[in-house]
Amino acid sequence: MPLFFLIPLCTALATGYFFKKSSDEIAYIAGVFAAISLIFSLVLAPWQIQFGLLIIVLIITKKLLQENESKQTEVIEKQFRETK
Repeated sequence: MPLFFLIPLCTALATGYFFKKSSDEIAYIAGVFAAISLIFSLVLAPWQIQFGLLIIVLIITKKLLQENESKQTEVIEKQFRETK
C-alpha cells in the first residue's frame, strides 16, 4: 500500500496547527493551504482508507440526523401542547 498520502496529510496537520496558533493574515493562507493539502491527501489515500472514512461519515451523519429529528419532534409536541 503506497503511503504517499501521508506527506500532504502531515503538511495539512502542521499548517492547521499554525492556523490555530496564529492570528495574522498569514494564518488564513495557512488554513487554506491546510484544507487543500487535506483534500489532496484524501485523494491520494488508498481505497481502504477512503472506504473506512466513508463508513465513519455515514454512521456519524445517521446519528446526527436522528438527534435532529428527535429535537424537531419535541419542539412540535411542545408547540402543540401550548396551543391547546
